[in-house]
Amino acid sequence: MSQRYRITRAFQENGNSAQIISLEECKQYFSSKPDFAYSSVFTVTGSTSMSIEGDFFMWSYGDTKIPFRHYEGDIYVSAANEAVIPKMIEVAGELGADVLEG
Repeated sequence: MSQRYRITRAFQENGNSAQIISLEECKQYFSSKPDFAYSSVFTVTGSTSMSIEGDFFMWSYGDTKIPFRHYEGDIYVSAANEAVIPKMIEVAGELGADVLEG
């Protein structure tokens, strides 16, 4: 099983700044990134398939699609592919957020 990470502002002490990362902020941010596309469903296929509804920003890395999921004011991503680590750090930095394990 791969490690899961959370991009969050929960531990920021920014005075009056928003502590959450809003869905609208995510949509605006990721729409400016040509290697990301929004999807309201993420489908996992294998011996069976499963669809998960939510707010996903799918990162295209070569032939691989890696979901960055917005959920309750944070963004979650799996590190199943090691290439996601620098991308996740870049996203967090540009959104003024931290990366946490879990």
